[in-house]
Amino acid sequence: MRAAVWLPLFDELADPLVVGRLGALAEEAGWDGLFVWDQLWWREPIQAVADPWITLAAVACATERLRIGPMVTPVARRRPVKLVKETATLDVLSGGRLTLGVGLGSDRFAGEYSRTGETVDDRVRAEQLDESLGILKAGWSGEPVVHDGQHYRVDDVRLLPRPAQGQVPIWVAGFPGNLKPIRRAAQYDGFFPVNLSSADELAAATGRLREIFEQDALPEGFDVVVALEPEMDPQAFEAAGATWGLTDVDPTTMRLADVRAMIAAGPQW
Repeated sequence: MRAAVWLPLFDELADPLVVGRLGALAEEAGWDGLFVWDQLWWREPIQAVADPWITLAAVACATERLRIGPMVTPVARRRPVKLVKETATLDVLSGGRLTLGVGLGSDRFAGEYSRTGETVDDRVRAEQLDESLGILKAGWSGEPVVHDGQHYRVDDVRLLPRPAQGQVPIWVAGFPGNLKPIRRAAQYDGFFPVNLSSADELAAATGRLREIFEQDALPEGFDVVVALEPEMDPQAFEAAGATWGLTDVDPTTMRLADVRAMIAAGPQW
């Protein structure tokens, strides 16, 4: 199971230069990846919140090996053609190290949809997510994109440059007990079950994935990503099918000095 740092870009970490230096430290300490939250704002006592794409660009420039990406981007909050350009450009900048985490997002944590006049209907945001993912895949191909959907329209446009990888890996987030995001994830490159309570819950989710793939093991290259709190046993989650473990940092108690020390200590699994 590979190990990644997962950082909320809040307050002391709302500075791209600081996070870029943390990326360099993580690479030196042997971590495999660095992923960041994608939020516009957060609840008190959090005050400052940085943009994930500018921050990831700083990390890309400060590192050579780390896998990087937003974890996760609420795609319905973004115009899909703009997201094609952002992801492709960042992938070129990083030399092909971007992984795109995607999900529906939620209004309940910070009101990011309702307070900006966007839909809070999960069904509508799921439709927007699926349409956007189709546009992303088509846009990354370098071929003209023609899309006339319920929510978005793209009229015969080539969106160059292409990502350095050709296609950026997509990890789909969702609650492990909800079959819809699991089915969506099976169409892409990985599944990030959020709010996991146990390794048994993860094992049930990976079992559903195997049923969808109709095989005894998950396909080679398909990732299962878990957020690990300090008291969780990494080996149990790896045995349940996890291929990536992300450090779960509490944003309300997080301090830069503690984050730096945790990163410098290197992966614990």
